[in-house]
Amino acid sequence: MIAQTQTLLAATASEIEALIQRIQGGEWDGKGASVASELRKALALFLEERNRIAKLSKEQAGVVHDYALDFDAARIEIGRRLARLRDAGDG
Repeated sequence: MIAQTQTLLAATASEIEALIQRIQGGEWDGKGASVASELRKALALFLEERNRIAKLSKEQAGVVHDYALDFDAARIEIGRRLARLRDAGDG
């Protein structure tokens, strides 16, 4: 569902940017400035939502504070250290 949302958000952002360019190109004379202002607000809101989606994606992937937790590697490291402690205790 997150991937579908990201695709939809990307398409919507492109459409909003295209509308802003059309307005700046003079396609809508009278109401262009107010429409462009509203589109910019919509784009800002849209970008906030995209950031929330990106954060959720990271959380689902196990990324915490910009790095992912690798539980398999941690498990291996703990096992290695326990084995060293066992070996050291026999001597």
